[in-house]
Amino acid sequence: MSTDTPAPTSAEAERYLAVQRSDEFARLRRALRGFVFPMTVAFFLWYALYVILSAYARGFMGTKLFGSNINVALVFGLLQFVSTFLIAWYYSRYADRKVDPLADRIRDEITGGEQ
Repeated sequence: MSTDTPAPTSAEAERYLAVQRSDEFARLRRALRGFVFPMTVAFFLWYALYVILSAYARGFMGTKLFGSNINVALVFGLLQFVSTFLIAWYYSRYADRKVDPLADRIRDEITGGEQ
């Protein structure tokens, strides 16, 4: 598989390594991890709660809420989708404020402002 991008020179490679070692890159990684790890744990726990309740609390999950077909299990299942979209929306806002500005500065440093 050939590409039109030439292999990086040793000077370019050294520049990337310098960026990787920089405080700004460390801040970028902290900003990203500060969102990703807690949100992943929260979503996993929320999903695990849903699965565990579905397996071991069938009476509770089968409780009718509206009409004859809407029960707690269905509402919790739909809330899984809602929470996924909310996390994506929240990450978009978080990235706009915290991650993207840092990444843009690092990119500008590497490319000299060229895009």
